[in-house]
Amino acid sequence: MRHALVVGGSGMLAGASLWLADQGYTVSVIGRSRSKMEKLTEASPNIIPLLMDYNDEESLTGGIRSSIAAHGAYNIVVAWIRGNYPKIIHAISNEIKSASDREWSLYHVTGSRSNLDEIAKEIGDIPKRTVHQVKLGFVIEDEASRWLTHEEISNGVINCIKSGAKRTVIGTLTPWEKRPES
Repeated sequence: MRHALVVGGSGMLAGASLWLADQGYTVSVIGRSRSKMEKLTEASPNIIPLLMDYNDEESLTGGIRSSIAAHGAYNIVVAWIRGNYPKIIHAISNEIKSASDREWSLYHVTGSRSNLDEIAKEIGDIPKRTVHQVKLGFVIEDEASRWLTHEEISNGVINCIKSGAKRTVIGTLTPWEKRPES
């Protein structure tokens, strides 16, 4: 059985969640919005909703533990985490390690301002895990710039999963001074 976890998978990563489900994965999706989660579960029977705030460590570890018990350890984790990502990634890693000795892949989605080398140091080495970093950029069109759409983000993550690239930038990061205003 192939099992994926998508943190933040009911919003901008909904397309990636559904693609994984179409590839035959059981996809556990962490999200806070009941309405977004209902749309996902209506679109695929392979989506398992984990309604929670990932910053609540007790809820996070309990939900992951239940998800793994029901569907097996994760093969792939796609994580869009704002804030305390080292703590959250380690909590996920510890639950996977407790359940299985299998190898797994982390696709860590980060914002345009992130320093991928610093993030790698902060997360550190986790046994049996392959890390793929996906950095979100922006798009320049007709001398104007805009942030990526949810579809572009999901497609970029899907392409990273297909290629196995260690580092991917979706969109562009240059010229930096042309990035959209927040």
